[in-house]
Amino acid sequence: MKDKRTYTHKKEHGEDMSHENETKITNEDRGPLDLTLLIELHQKEIWEWKQKESEWIKTENQLSGSKKIIQELSAKIIDQVRIIAELEKKLADKNK
Repeated sequence: MKDKRTYTHKKEHGEDMSHENETKITNEDRGPLDLTLLIELHQKEIWEWKQKESEWIKTENQLSGSKKIIQELSAKIIDQVRIIAELEKKLADKNK
């Protein structure tokens, strides 16, 4: 009469004897024309496109920020070149 499972150790008290948690329920019987399957597939596809769009927006923002920084630095370089030319001219006038 060993068919009935009982706890033999104190440690097993917290263990589920029926092992109901080990079963997995799957919906593999859904065909390719099942609406719930199609909806899930479209939702996944929409999510992927939203992820790509957010990545494109992030890249575009980084590009525009980089362009702005480059323009500001270019303007500063031009100003510095002008200042250097003026200082060289003054130095040359002093040395004459």
